[in-house]
Amino acid sequence: MNMLLWLPAYPTIQPGWDLDDEIHATFFKCISWQVEETLDTVNCPYHYFCDKTYPSNYPLVVDILVLLFTAASYFVTLAILVMDMSSGRGRIFLCQSKRFLLPSGPISLPLIILPFAKGPQINTIFPLNCIGPAILLMVLISALSFDNAADKDFKYTFFVASTVSGILHASLYLDSVVLPYYTGFDALMSSTFSGECASCVCRKEALFVGGKLVRYRGWSMTTFLLWGFCV
Repeated sequence: MNMLLWLPAYPTIQPGWDLDDEIHATFFKCISWQVEETLDTVNCPYHYFCDKTYPSNYPLVVDILVLLFTAASYFVTLAILVMDMSSGRGRIFLCQSKRFLLPSGPISLPLIILPFAKGPQINTIFPLNCIGPAILLMVLISALSFDNAADKDFKYTFFVASTVSGILHASLYLDSVVLPYYTGFDALMSSTFSGECASCVCRKEALFVGGKLVRYRGWSMTTFLLWGFCV
């Protein structure tokens, strides 16, 4: 990005614009980028502006609750892993009661899906666009590591099917949080402001979903392929 655009004297930045809050919120939460026709095909072959963004963030207490729940899920998983490996002499034997306490269990997994569904609005001190992939990995590890192959009955099949469905839903919700963030990041770092509006930018190339600066193409496809190889 042209660093001169951040100078107060630069004519494309209007006095009423709040660069730290308005531009970051607009670019990182934009879910609809519109391209306009431009007469300057040399310096501005692609002219984009943000047409729609996610709503504003939830209060700080929501981020704190999600942070506490994530930390509790991590320590519960770690404690169960240590206890089972100690009692089983290096092998993991997971009883039915402990399985419900895991992040991939029927109690914690819906509570994880809920913040992912509202992830764009949980971005005050615990941004899910950065922490969300690590939470999903914790769920995947708990689902794959604590698989009790000796108890494959109808209840086990129903449990696995509901777990797979929940994880796929969580992956889709996570994509709806992370992909707009990386798209806006690419638009902010690889473009120049045109000055027509707060989100109007000129680009030398087309803007793709997920951007090109970070190699991220969606957790939903990765999760689908992972489960396809494991099932």
